[in-house]
Amino acid sequence: MSVVSRPANGPAAFGRRGRFRPGDALLYVLTLAAALSGVVLLGLVTRELLTEAWPAMDRFGLHFLTTQAWDPNKKLFGAATFIFGTAVTSFAALLLATPISIAIALFLTELAPRGVRSVIGVLVDMLAAVPSVVLGLWGILVLGPFIVHTLAPALHGTLGWLPIFSTEPSVGSNMFAAVLILTIMIVPIISSICRELFLGIPQELKDGALALGATRWEMVRGVVFPYARAGIAAALILGLGRAVGEAIAVTQVIGGFAGFSLSLFKPGDTLASRIASQYQGASTALQLSALVYLAAILLAISLVVNLLAQVIVRRFEFQRTGGS
Repeated sequence: MSVVSRPANGPAAFGRRGRFRPGDALLYVLTLAAALSGVVLLGLVTRELLTEAWPAMDRFGLHFLTTQAWDPNKKLFGAATFIFGTAVTSFAALLLATPISIAIALFLTELAPRGVRSVIGVLVDMLAAVPSVVLGLWGILVLGPFIVHTLAPALHGTLGWLPIFSTEPSVGSNMFAAVLILTIMIVPIISSICRELFLGIPQELKDGALALGATRWEMVRGVVFPYARAGIAAALILGLGRAVGEAIAVTQVIGGFAGFSLSLFKPGDTLASRIASQYQGASTALQLSALVYLAAILLAISLVVNLLAQVIVRRFEFQRTGGS
């Protein structure tokens, strides 16, 4: 019975074969420092946020999460409307971006001619390089008027029985504009990751399915999606995290209204947008602390989203490999 020895990990690797190797030691120190720097940075950011937000946390407590009021003149602050706006815009953008992104990835990996793949792929990826302030400006000048004069009347006339389309917008700044801007921003991220996942699927698996008589769609449904579902789930969660944290573009198109409305054609606000729009102009120390409290909530949401992504990926990977 043979025993396969594995290379030693950690400091034990320095003395491999009885000799001290400076290169191995330097590599270990540098990579360890890089790994710990992320943990330290996250700890410093969290500590600073909690320190600055403590006056508001001490005054409002957890009721801050369920309070709707935001009135600096009366020193009343709450995060409920902004949490609602963040959830609605982010999940609606993810709902729109998911089929578009997966369709783009499938077209570029399975259907597009070779000469077309690189051109379309580069153009789609370039959307991720467009500054958010430019997208926000485009949203003000082009998307807002298009929603008011064309898209909103069509949706209201066809799907007006749904609460989300029950009213028509009077101005171009509304939650639906923010949803569309966020969709444009996260499509390149999700589609790029999905494209790499689909390219990494062994070709023999796809060829085998086609050889057994499966159609192209049956091959995609039975081979591509099951093989890549863990990565697809992670890509979607990553896109959701991007949507949750976007501030500038959303601030430009959402309207900045602190209130609840089921209609997407009404103005609203998000956590990141409220911080970006009011932090520099905060009139009191309590308002500044309340804004940092919003930032702490946003950080907590982002951490939960990332942890959820890890759980989903590990669960799908366990189901695919059977724990081996």
